[in-house]
Amino acid sequence: MSTSQTPVQYVPAKPAKSIKLVDESQAKTNLLGMTQAQLAEYFKSIGEKAFRSTQVIRWIYQQGVTDFEQMTNLSKSLRDKLSANACVIPPKVIHRQYSDDGTRKWVFEVTGGSLVETVLIPADDSKLNGRKTLCISSQVGCALDCSFCSTGKQGFERDLTAAEILGQLWVANASYMTDENDSLDNVDHSLWANNVTNVVMMGMGEPLLNYRPVVSSMELMLSDHAYGLSKRRVTLSTSGVVPKMYELAKELDVALAISLHAPNDELRNELVPINKKYPLEQLMAAARNYVFDVNPRHKKHVTIEYVMLDGVNDSNEHAEQLVTLLGDLPSKINLIPFNPFPHADYDKSSNNRIHAFSNILIDAGFVCTIRQTRGDDIDAACGQLVGRVADRTRRSAAWQQSIKDRENS
Repeated sequence: MSTSQTPVQYVPAKPAKSIKLVDESQAKTNLLGMTQAQLAEYFKSIGEKAFRSTQVIRWIYQQGVTDFEQMTNLSKSLRDKLSANACVIPPKVIHRQYSDDGTRKWVFEVTGGSLVETVLIPADDSKLNGRKTLCISSQVGCALDCSFCSTGKQGFERDLTAAEILGQLWVANASYMTDENDSLDNVDHSLWANNVTNVVMMGMGEPLLNYRPVVSSMELMLSDHAYGLSKRRVTLSTSGVVPKMYELAKELDVALAISLHAPNDELRNELVPINKKYPLEQLMAAARNYVFDVNPRHKKHVTIEYVMLDGVNDSNEHAEQLVTLLGDLPSKINLIPFNPFPHADYDKSSNNRIHAFSNILIDAGFVCTIRQTRGDDIDAACGQLVGRVADRTRRSAAWQQSIKDRENS
């Protein structure tokens, strides 16, 4: 697609039709996760001016304040009204672990008792203000059932709300304001800062299958009134929900990552079953549309995620096929050593094999990195810890039974 066409005007994502996210325990409206447009509608619905939305957003995300009584630029009558009818409540932390290498991990209990997890990975834990990347979940479990993924074996329960998505970021920031053993109730707001510098939507679930809450959450991540993160520091990862990739290109400017993992349709059908519905030709066309969008605000490259599976997708031939597949698509390729989980059918490629694969891509002119394994001591790979904390799905039970049958045969 030519990039010389007349630029089109950027149109922000439309607010969701329903703006109320109810905290069931208190029957109050949870303001966490509402976009500025949604909050403005809420304030109008309670007889207040829409500009109050900007004030409250800044208190929640820039100051870390959840108690309306501490929002001192609001009138006393408004603070009382909000205290009686609204709340700011992130999902409940039921398990957390801090790794020796600086990685932090949380398991959250969301409405209905389901569990999701979030991982915070610092680039260098010796630097307090260094890069800190938060991997956020968008769904409880995942419906895509990729054959190498621990989360996929646990099945799919439901989508997360915007409050449950944004709450993961709120808790991660708050964790730097408390002692490791303290409750988040003891956050020192005078120390509050946006310590998370990068967000990747690549935790549990497929973000584009929970489209509107994910887009609303990313709007707040980018908003100068909320987290104010750079659009290059917010990344959405998809396994290839092609129609939503086109929709995202029209609505929001964030970095895009594609969970590819195979360079041909036959192998990708096996590893990433959604490929049967949206094969590689369609996926690559959607990726090129995202990069070469006629809107000049858009995108420099996509990140290609490729998990390295011993003897499955890691040969020199596979690397050469990947070079051909990507062609002129501006790409940064991230090779991911497989992180085994109990009863997985795959092994991790050797370091020598990963580097040989990488060299072929580099020689072809691609930027290629090998992901550093972090948080091994706290099961920081997606889905590992929550899979042990609770097993709630029929698919997981069926998978476990199939393992027993295989072992007994």
